[in-house]
Amino acid sequence: MKRNPLRSALVMSILLLPGLAFAQNFTLKLAHLNAQQPFEVASAAMAEVFKAEVESNSNGRIKVEIYPNGVLGKEPETMVQVKAGVVQSYISSSGGMAQFYPMIDVTNMPFAFSSYNVGYKVYDGAFGKDLAKDIEAKAGFRVLGFGESGGFFAITNSKKPIKSPADMKGIKLRTMALPLHQEIVKSLGASPTTVAWAEVYTSLQTGVVDGQMNPISIIAMAKFQEVQKYITLTSHLYAPYIWVINPKFYYGLPADLQAVVTDASRTAVLAGRGLSRIIDASDKGLPTLATKMEVYVPSAGEMKQFRDVTMPAARKFMSDKYKKDGEAWVDQFYSAIDQAEKELGN
Repeated sequence: MKRNPLRSALVMSILLLPGLAFAQNFTLKLAHLNAQQPFEVASAAMAEVFKAEVESNSNGRIKVEIYPNGVLGKEPETMVQVKAGVVQSYISSSGGMAQFYPMIDVTNMPFAFSSYNVGYKVYDGAFGKDLAKDIEAKAGFRVLGFGESGGFFAITNSKKPIKSPADMKGIKLRTMALPLHQEIVKSLGASPTTVAWAEVYTSLQTGVVDGQMNPISIIAMAKFQEVQKYITLTSHLYAPYIWVINPKFYYGLPADLQAVVTDASRTAVLAGRGLSRIIDASDKGLPTLATKMEVYVPSAGEMKQFRDVTMPAARKFMSDKYKKDGEAWVDQFYSAIDQAEKELGN
């Protein structure tokens, strides 16, 4: 049969039209450890906004599937799945990241930030970019952003009001698998106990641990007020979630889709931060906890006592454990904070 040159040329021109034929579609599985309640939980808001932005701006070429509540396993298991490419992306706590990149401890220096805006500038700026590069080089995860974990930490317990470090003695306090968190708790006189997130409520309920530390929005989301009696607003930590993606998957996307994913993650991080500040300012935050818990706000003198024992202990720990590398990261961290303070006029 004779070929029609005109028809063949027309077919080839159609096939070569960008995006019309052979446009590859991708599925991005995104996991996080909390309930998928985007009006209640920062990581859920991040996931929901990311999904909407990516699917819309990629014209459906990327489908995002959300796996919340740790359904794919505990944090280390899910992180391994991301490394293997079985799951493409994960919003990790600093505890989850620590087992793959121990230097994430630097983000847990106590009483480092005077305001949320200072924290945002540090993690979105040069320090955050350098940390992300180091994580990719040493741990094999590309960082999409440093997301909102809920805000400044408070301490809760079921035993007694905590007004100063002296009151921490004898308290079994749950921590993540973060050596620096454990050192901070020890410096306060309490006993650090590592408990996986999925087991914290039951551990508090049964007395395996007496207390824990987390942001107000996380405490309310997890309903810890049902199993805890006292809360102290120490604001001693502001540690981000580390949002990672499998590098092979990311770099395997066409350049335009890489840009879509990057832009969507930035928008989603902002959404998570905004949600947490709304919760903090609404009756979903502290007012909800105060219906069942005794709330204590330390005085300036009491806060100084907390700072005076935790800050030197944290610096010494970073120096002893990570040597000059740890000291360099701590110096860079505080330098970035000073720069942010100047830029904001604080």
